[in-house]
Amino acid sequence: MKRGDIVTGVVGETTFPNHGSIVADDRRIKIKGVLPGQEVEARIKRSSQEKAEGILMRVVTPSPLETAAPKCPQFEICGSCTLQSLPYEEQLALKESHIRKLLAPVIRNEKCRWLPIAGSPSSYEYRNKMEFTFGDEYRDGPLTLGQHKKGSMYDLVSAECCCLIDEDVRMIVRETLRYVTEAGLSFYHKMRREGYLRHLLVRKAKISGEILVDIVTTTAQEFDWGDWAAKLATLPFAGTLKGVLHTVNDAAADTIVNEGTSILYGADCIAEELLGLRFKISAFSFFQTNSEGAEVLYSAVRDRVLEVTGESGGVIFDLYSGTGTIGQLLAPVARKVVGIEIVEEAVVAARANAELNGLSNCEFIAGDVLKKLDEVAERPDFIVLDPPREGVNPKALSKILAYGVDNMVYISCKPTSLANDLVAIQDAGYRVVSVQPVDMFPQTPHVETVVQLCSSS
Repeated sequence: MKRGDIVTGVVGETTFPNHGSIVADDRRIKIKGVLPGQEVEARIKRSSQEKAEGILMRVVTPSPLETAAPKCPQFEICGSCTLQSLPYEEQLALKESHIRKLLAPVIRNEKCRWLPIAGSPSSYEYRNKMEFTFGDEYRDGPLTLGQHKKGSMYDLVSAECCCLIDEDVRMIVRETLRYVTEAGLSFYHKMRREGYLRHLLVRKAKISGEILVDIVTTTAQEFDWGDWAAKLATLPFAGTLKGVLHTVNDAAADTIVNEGTSILYGADCIAEELLGLRFKISAFSFFQTNSEGAEVLYSAVRDRVLEVTGESGGVIFDLYSGTGTIGQLLAPVARKVVGIEIVEEAVVAARANAELNGLSNCEFIAGDVLKKLDEVAERPDFIVLDPPREGVNPKALSKILAYGVDNMVYISCKPTSLANDLVAIQDAGYRVVSVQPVDMFPQTPHVETVVQLCSSS
């Protein structure tokens, strides 16, 4: 077996995030993006005496679990939603099993409570933020606006029929694509580093219905976006258009870098409501992409905190606090909340939101958790951790564990990082009390996990 060979086989059990394997020529070949029971065709990517890896080419025979009809007509070629062929109940069961298989081997407490996965109230049209890319569906093809095709760094799939966004957002995509096509504007070529159009960012608050639109371009040409903004303002939205922006971005990276934003229409932020609190969100603020799911997630976190603190939570540290959403939801049951977040814009938003919600017992600090903990005078009674995908910096984790608080909650968007951190946390004398997955990302393999921890002493 060598690189480039084509093999087929039936996928056995899978692990997070939908990684599985087949057996061909007496070799086990690992493949990403597969479901248990699928017969698949794969091309060998890497083969050695120790292991073999393949790239999924096509599904020859669907899994017996795939009994749902995908809503999106581009399901087969889009790289965003890989679980649409599973009924939502099967998606939840698969994610729950992935979390248990990943965490059970590292959890030492035999009495750990495995709470059932909490599903999202909406399994389609739930996203409150999407970033679309300008490009072509194939090399030198017509201009389009959407997401990357499955397995491709360059080819795009149009977002005009995307099922994770609602009709208001699809309407914005269609009108924008029509407008820039008629204007004859070019898109930015990553390899050649030339062109004008880069991204379209749309935020629509699920609960308040407020909409914010941002067109992202290079500075390669001068163009007046006022007419486009005016046309958007006339569209028959179910929600309310609050603002239209223009951001310039000449950075080489294929991500949005804000190098200057101007307001074309209305305001530069929208408001969303979660569990009775109101939050202002700018174009680049971090905010959970599933508002209804966030209420489920944060309710689970609050329940875990209340289990041990009751109505007198003392001083709660909200570490990696983002825009302070979790901390503010816990503020009513805390004497004080101290949030630390490295993104300064997020901290500014957290402070503004705390003031908006009339919360005077919240302090939000901008900086690296590792460094800023040394500057905080208070000692925590409870710690909430919501780190980035890579988990907690080992040095920061040591400093956090040195507080010796009786109870913590760890919220993870990447369970493999969580598994690594749980080893160090348990080594420091903590035991895992409960684990609860929360599905924030229906139709995709991603999942959040809430872990309750207590000191063994």
